[in-house]
Amino acid sequence: MLILSIDTSTTVCSVALHQINEDTAQNPEKTGLLGCYELFTERTSSAMLTTLISDVVRHTGHDLQQLDAIAVAKGPGSYTGLRIGVSTAKGLCFALDKPLIAVNTLDAMARQVAPSVTSTADSPPILCPMLDARRMEVYCAMYGEAMTVVMPTSARIVDEQTFADELDRGPVLFFGDGADKCRPVLNYHPNARFLAQLIQPSARTVGELAGVAFAENQFEDVASFEPFYLKDFMTTKPKKASV
Repeated sequence: MLILSIDTSTTVCSVALHQINEDTAQNPEKTGLLGCYELFTERTSSAMLTTLISDVVRHTGHDLQQLDAIAVAKGPGSYTGLRIGVSTAKGLCFALDKPLIAVNTLDAMARQVAPSVTSTADSPPILCPMLDARRMEVYCAMYGEAMTVVMPTSARIVDEQTFADELDRGPVLFFGDGADKCRPVLNYHPNARFLAQLIQPSARTVGELAGVAFAENQFEDVASFEPFYLKDFMTTKPKKASV
């Protein structure tokens, strides 16, 4: 099975091609990655994305007709980025008559970090990927051992009490582009940990999780599927109250 994965949740535009068999589908860490291209830009465009898709498929010796499924990071994340990624993925599904797989962006971020954390700690911390949602707001979720969801995906305004209960119970590892701005607020607690390196969403781990979804026949309705924005996107300035 060949799965093309797309992630445009943030300023990183990435595509990946995975070859998935029964073994890799059930064990995502045994990745069947064939190729991955990533662009770190201020703004993703549909032209950039289609070029990356064409290149990763062609340079791995395949063509679009050979794909078995299209996977996309569904969000949360950038409104514009998600629109581009999802519309491109749906267009490919319609044109090629292939199924669509949607992967939560925060799930894929946690998948990046989980293998290294669980292999080096006797008591692994709770994983908390964070995406910047402006001001002191973040999109976040929490994951325990074996990627079990401890706190579902949510938009949170961060202050000293936001994760107090979780931090009182044990170590929490914060990472992602929303974690840096939260460090001064949360660093007071001895159980608050922060990764030194920046973890960005990537089609690499979107594809790994898509392999599991494919094996379990977890497909989306292509016609009705929409990105997971999580909160309303403000397209206009609020009106001033009349005096």
